[in-house]
Formats: sequence, C-alpha cells, structure tokens
Amino acid sequence: MKNLVVLTGAGMSAESGISTFRDAGGLWERYPVEQVATPEGYAANPELVINFYNDRRQQLLDVKPNQGHVLLAGLEKSFNVTVITQNVDNLHERAGSHHVIHLHGELTKVTSSREPNNPKYIKELKPEEFKVKMGDKAADGSQLRPFIVWFGEAVPMIETAIDYVRKADIFVIIGTSLNVYPAAGLLYYVPDETPVYLIDPNYVAVNSNRKINVIRKGASAGVEELKKMLLG
Repeated sequence: MKNLVVLTGAGMSAESGISTFRDAGGLWERYPVEQVATPEGYAANPELVINFYNDRRQQLLDVKPNQGHVLLAGLEKSFNVTVITQNVDNLHERAGSHHVIHLHGELTKVTSSREPNNPKYIKELKPEEFKVKMGDKAADGSQLRPFIVWFGEAVPMIETAIDYVRKADIFVIIGTSLNVYPAAGLLYYVPDETPVYLIDPNYVAVNSNRKINVIRKGASAGVEELKKMLLG
C-alpha cells in the first residue's frame, strides 16, 4: 500500500466547532498568545493558563469529529495513512485514525512543569478529570501543566514527522496557513516525485516552486473530492 501522509491544521477541526486561533474572532483575539501559549505566560500566571486549557478541554466534550476526519480515517483501507497534526484536539483519533503524530501536544494530556517531555510524567486525563487545579501535582512533585508545545518551546515530534514525510507517496495539506514553523517546513521534505494536494477554502500562500493540486473547499468536502481523485 502507498504511504499517504496528511498534515492538518486548525481548518481541519473548524467544521466540528473548535475555535481556530488565527481567524477573525479566533482565540488569539480574546487571549493574547503571550499570556496562554508561552512558557513566560505560564510562569507569570499559571492559574490563568491552566484554566484556559481546562476550558479548551471542556469544549472537546461538546464537539464531534466531522466528515473530513471520518473520511481520512476511512482512507486507511486503501493506504498507509499517517496524520501529522498541528491540532491539539483528539478528533482524528475519535474518528478512527490509528497513526496520528501530534506536533503541538495533546489537550487531553498533562505533564510535569519541570520536565514536560519526560514520558514518565505525561498522563492522559479521563473526561471526569478534565478540570486541572492549582496544586494538582505530577509524579515529580511539580504542578501539572498542559501537555502542549508552547511558542518558544522545542517541537519534540518534528523529527519523527520528517521521517514519515520523506517516505510519502502522496502528501496532503488540510486547513493550515503554513505560517507556523517547523510544521510549515515539512513540505520541503516531500520527495520531488510525490504529488501534493492542498485542501483549504481560502487562498494559502505556499513558499515552494513545486506543483500543488489545490482543492478550494473546507475539510469535509475537500477530503471527499480528494478521495475521488485518489480512488476514482
């Protein structure tokens, strides 16, 4: 089976009702990025940051995977599918995708404030534990913090993602502005002979000379069209 590698961003989950960060009315307009998505913001006001992610987690209980998520999971019948996502939600997994690489962390997990990437301290929360409080401790005694890669932090999974992109027979980009690095740089690792598809209802400026097959649709309609193109 061919290797189908998919890079997804906020536009993938927008149809499910998850607030995007960058669009008009998005989360960054309500919460300055410096406050809720940087190590400095966390150091200055950990309670604000913890509550911000409690609210994001709560939102997950009210949303469902959209048809785009479901169709991507269904492509596993015909391809070896690897989803590389910039999203921190769990909608790909809930739709049935079996191989998801989260570049920016996972909302349903918490970890140590001292060693956030130490697997010993990363813990998956059950829905009834979604509200983290000040004073809740990781196994090393530090405050539990969201397992999220904040601006200014290293992206531990990027090397793993690059390995899969280098072996891609088909590469698909869905719902990302290609503004956030290192994720946006993954396109440079796609083999020259590999076809690239871009699904987005909006114009996306791509910093590359390679031929890109653009599908100007939202995630659900776009993946439906992609499926027809790939499977006939």
